[in-house]
Amino acid sequence: MPARIRLRRMGRKKKPHYRVVVADSASPRDGRFVETLGYYKPLSDPARLVIDLERVDHWLSEGASPSGTVKSLIAKARRGGDEIVAVGVEDPEDAKAKRAEKITARRAAEAKAAAEKEAAAKAA
Repeated sequence: MPARIRLRRMGRKKKPHYRVVVADSASPRDGRFVETLGYYKPLSDPARLVIDLERVDHWLSEGASPSGTVKSLIAKARRGGDEIVAVGVEDPEDAKAKRAEKITARRAAEAKAAAEKEAAAKAA
């Protein structure tokens, strides 16, 4: 069966985001897929597109055909985006989660250092 590069709908009702996937052309839209190539969040302002163009080129050379929407998204990604679609820009929600992880790790390191300092003071 021929492979197809298409969008897989994620998210909840009226709040969609999509993953760019390689899937068998006979499988359903949200069904089984072979590989995830990136994601597209159309509701953020500007819309965010993160896609691995090297893997896209690999699958195109293997004979996979992109859907119409994915074809236009790939073209925008190759141009570096436009005023409507930002390419490769980090999602603010993801950045917020990463900052929270850094803060938690730093606080844990500070607590460990304070405990070691206190233990050294008791030993002396």
